[in-house]
Amino acid sequence: MSKPHAERVVVIGGGPAGLMAAERVARAGLQVDLHERMGSVGRKLLIAGKGGLNLTHAEPFDAFVGRFGARSTIVADWLRRFGADDLRTWAAGLGVETFVGSSGRVFPRDLKAAPLLRGWVRRLRAEGVRFHVHSRWLGWTGAGALRFENESGETQVRADALILAAGGGSWPILGSDGSWVPLLEKHGFALAPLQASNCGFDVGWSPFLRARHAGAPIKPVAISWITADGRHEKRQGEFVLTESGVEGSLVYALSADAREAITANGSALIHLDLAPGRDEARLRRDLSRPRGRHSMAKHLHRNTGIDGAKAALLHEVLPAADFSDAARLAEAIKALPIRLQRPRPLVEAISSAGGVRLESLDANLMARDFAGVFCAGEMLDWEAPTGGYLLTACMASGFIAGDGAVAWLRASG
Repeated sequence: MSKPHAERVVVIGGGPAGLMAAERVARAGLQVDLHERMGSVGRKLLIAGKGGLNLTHAEPFDAFVGRFGARSTIVADWLRRFGADDLRTWAAGLGVETFVGSSGRVFPRDLKAAPLLRGWVRRLRAEGVRFHVHSRWLGWTGAGALRFENESGETQVRADALILAAGGGSWPILGSDGSWVPLLEKHGFALAPLQASNCGFDVGWSPFLRARHAGAPIKPVAISWITADGRHEKRQGEFVLTESGVEGSLVYALSADAREAITANGSALIHLDLAPGRDEARLRRDLSRPRGRHSMAKHLHRNTGIDGAKAALLHEVLPAADFSDAARLAEAIKALPIRLQRPRPLVEAISSAGGVRLESLDANLMARDFAGVFCAGEMLDWEAPTGGYLLTACMASGFIAGDGAVAWLRASG
């Protein structure tokens, strides 16, 4: 970056992290130009809000930061500066009231993303932020200017500080396509490979299950697995069978651990509890009742409530003889082994892991080897499950990068 003189900051990326960074810089009285490659900002935020925008989570701080796995310590520092309560206060400042759902997730009162985004962009414009859409970043010139391609061709822009918030590699249709990776690699930034996070997994179902039960929800169900650090984890919720495997919120919660296990061992083993409301002893007693003239499917349904897609999962794994053995069948219902073969492609994932290595950034998210260049959001090498954690940390990183750019400019001026 050039030596500060006019205190002009360029933000690349119009997602939550970029918008928050722009807000912090503009509030400090500096000129902000935000460049977004798509035709409007916040597109992924709008998609996330289709089912009710999950802004954050109301669980205690220690539990909240524990969701960030190996990056918990670093992300905890971000969240001490802008955390879940701060996000709710910020939303209230836009006239958006929030509430805590039964699961602890926090939503806007109207469950919509569009009013929040419209109000946010309107306020940023009023604070002097200049938006440049259809503006694709091409890297730097040899003289250090920023190169952009827009509808009029290529332009070059000088900036006193740069905040990169270009998103990860998932949802390329919304602009997060990871096209910044070769640009940063060319200039020597330390990067971890982009990988799918909050994603589905291939299992390799039989043709019968694919044809009859693809798209079927599995609920209630609990999944147990071994985490990357060797702990036994079990969570209850729901997921969906797909033609290739499994996906859905409960699967996303284990995706980081499963991905690491697949990398290390070639596959990841999980166990399904298909009857989380009953213990194994009760199931064994119920299944030991005389079947009479009833089919096995009827017997299973009458005594355990299991049928349809859940029953198909049992048939997918168990040999036929085990259905006549109450003890073995009860054991399988409580811990049905499923082996995940591979994560689904990055373009299908909810988010991505990998990106600019956090060790290469200082506490204000400025690149240690590139003075005046700050990074924020999903393009950083961290990940989080769905449930408000990802969005909160993205906005926190934008908050820190924006304040960091202001502090650096003032110290350098």
